[in-house]
Amino acid sequence: MQSMTLEQLDATARAGGVAGITLKGQEGSFLVEITTLSGQNSLLVKARSTCARRFGNPTSALMVLRKLGIFVAKIDATDWDPNQKDMSKSRKSRSKALIGAHKAAAYNQWISNEIEESVVDPNLNIAHNLVMSEIGKYMATMTEAKRKSS
Repeated sequence: MQSMTLEQLDATARAGGVAGITLKGQEGSFLVEITTLSGQNSLLVKARSTCARRFGNPTSALMVLRKLGIFVAKIDATDWDPNQKDMSKSRKSRSKALIGAHKAAAYNQWISNEIEESVVDPNLNIAHNLVMSEIGKYMATMTEAKRKSS
């Protein structure tokens, strides 16, 4: 069986070369089998790969096909077993990822507000030469303390 990327499927469909689509259940996912007008069967693969593109449920596959203008497909669930579904991409793991993203977004908003506040408030501005003078004094006292302890 040949392989076909999403871009190739799009081009084939636009040219009117798709004779049929079958969503083929395999273990816990669905594959997209493409039959072309030339009678050649192909399997939808990931971009830049020869690995089959797997869909956790037929709805996901149908949404992709619909965007390509393919509105009719057969479903073959003979070898599909929902108990074998890959749960590594489950809602639980997705939920954790979204929680992390929300925390990062909240932190970014907080730091942006703090920076904006410091830029706008003239009382928080300290002249560069004053800061450097204070750092110089601090470093001198640290060097003296280090000499005395030796």
